[in-house]
Amino acid sequence: MRLVVATRNAGKVRELDRLLAAVPGIDVVGLAELGIAETAEEDALEVFDTFEENALAKARWFARLTGDAALADDSGICVDALDGAPGVRSRRFAPVDEARGDRQDEANNRHLLERLAGVPDAARTARYVCAAAVVWPDGRELVRMGACEGVVLHAARGAGGFGYDPLFYLPDEGMTFGELPAARKDELSHRGIAIRAVASALAGG
Repeated sequence: MRLVVATRNAGKVRELDRLLAAVPGIDVVGLAELGIAETAEEDALEVFDTFEENALAKARWFARLTGDAALADDSGICVDALDGAPGVRSRRFAPVDEARGDRQDEANNRHLLERLAGVPDAARTARYVCAAAVVWPDGRELVRMGACEGVVLHAARGAGGFGYDPLFYLPDEGMTFGELPAARKDELSHRGIAIRAVASALAGG
């Protein structure tokens, strides 16, 4: 089965490649490999209020576009002191929508730290949440969820990962997602949990 990974985020592509590598009988391909150019319609898919709805919207779009099964995820950080924000708005949390990639990540991280200025350590609890969806061209759909608890630091630590990873600290590990080795992050992360559940379902587990 060919499975199209429906994301433009290079960090997510790397993680999904690692997490899906062990699933037998699946040929994972990315949008770049298929030569699928980004469109304004694609960029407007994530308009819903839940991670599940956004993931399904992306997976449905690319399943129709490619004629293959498509895997999409929607994920974000939910900060208790901000009443769960940024949540589904995590990718474009900063008021200025800068270019994607590192500049966008840096802007989002700055904005999160600004919003949490003065909030003490004990109140900086947060969780990463991921919804992973697979949609087949025949209309079948699969959604699995994952979550990981942590704390938002006052300053970034580590150069690994992407997004809010350098700020997301796991007390039991003594490291941020930006510091953890990739293999350990895959074991613990919201995306790792969700994608392993998808992989198990695809493998018939």
